[in-house]
Amino acid sequence: MGTELERIAEMARKHPDEKLTTLAHYINEDTLIGCHHDMDRQKAVGVDGVNWETYGQDLQANVDRLMQRMRKGAYRPQPVKRVYIPKAGSDKMRPLGIPCHEDKLVQMQVSRILDAVYEQEFLDCSFGFRPNRNCHDALKVLNHVIEKRHINYVVDADIKGFFDNVNHTVLMEFLQMRIGDPKLLSLIKRILVAGVMEDGQLKLTEKGVPQGGATSAVLANVYLHHVLDSWFMEVVKTHCKGEAHLVRYADDFVACFQFEVDAKRFYASLIKRLEKFGLEVAIEKTRIIAFGKNASHGREENSQGKPETFDFLGFTHYCGKGSNGQFRVKRKTSAKKYRTALARMKEWLHLNLITPTAEVTNMVAMKLVGHYRYYGITDNSGMIGNFYYHIRRMLFKWFCRRSQKTGMNWDKYQRYLNRFPIPRGRITVNIYDVRPELISYIR
Repeated sequence: MGTELERIAEMARKHPDEKLTTLAHYINEDTLIGCHHDMDRQKAVGVDGVNWETYGQDLQANVDRLMQRMRKGAYRPQPVKRVYIPKAGSDKMRPLGIPCHEDKLVQMQVSRILDAVYEQEFLDCSFGFRPNRNCHDALKVLNHVIEKRHINYVVDADIKGFFDNVNHTVLMEFLQMRIGDPKLLSLIKRILVAGVMEDGQLKLTEKGVPQGGATSAVLANVYLHHVLDSWFMEVVKTHCKGEAHLVRYADDFVACFQFEVDAKRFYASLIKRLEKFGLEVAIEKTRIIAFGKNASHGREENSQGKPETFDFLGFTHYCGKGSNGQFRVKRKTSAKKYRTALARMKEWLHLNLITPTAEVTNMVAMKLVGHYRYYGITDNSGMIGNFYYHIRRMLFKWFCRRSQKTGMNWDKYQRYLNRFPIPRGRITVNIYDVRPELISYIR
């Protein structure tokens, strides 16, 4: 499968101005079986109730029947099961789509084909759901832009309900610019309009890409590549008086400018640009702030206090100084992400009151390691230290509540932790350790 995807990528590189017309045949028995083996066995089941193990009991026959339907044009994705998960930092719930296992296989292979094609198209300012790029890379590049370039203003923007408002017609037009295989395009269209099943009722999906499906990430990137990335690089930058830079991860993005007039012009144009493609700026979450070396100096001279802060990818960015007294961008865990992480741990401990102590302690340790791996970034030692402190006290309360007897006091708990320790917070990500190829486009 890897060789076939490399062949697609090579075709896309060699023919950047041509449509690729022979792609659907890469969805076959072998690639679908490979997708089945690569899939997470613990994934939730869709409306048909079929899980990884059940489908795999007669894998070859199941895939053969699936391919027969696809070759006849009789394949129709089943509706996506819609569930709701808590949205970080609010009382709202985020909709999540769970396709059936068979549809997951098709979507996984379609997404791999699209990734191979569009990885040659996507711009360097895009970081979300792309190979060899992650959230930390986006944070490192943003840090480099603000510290090393002439940046004085930041547009902290948010697209309102992006995944629920992607226009299918526009998306298909974007895909047709690069893909000329009618079979693949028809399959993608069927995936988009499969509908969702919620509380036993089928609802049509006339717009949007359900979060949870394997294709949603790459289709979202295709949409924003045309709507935002290319427009910013080809139009916005060329009309700016000073420097302008964009850093985007999925539908979260930050635009940085040298001059306020450029930032204001971009903000006004952004509203019109998104409306043109069926999207909307979340006004209450979008603003222009003075941010950077000069912004910090200017506010200090005018006795206005420290510059405003902004949140990006779970971190609050603020202006600070290094040990040499020079300007530096610093970051810490955003308040809403911090509260959400504590609330989730508290809920998990409550649900495991009767779970063996050793097992709970081990799971808490694993959860802490996961937290540190993401939030353990330069300058954030205080917040991850606080997180460790609160989790340690939370675990002590859990010990006390396991029994009505007061069999655990703090001294006994400390001896227990000495024997079965939970990891302390530590920095795992150096914000200045940025790969040269990620910032080579910044000029």
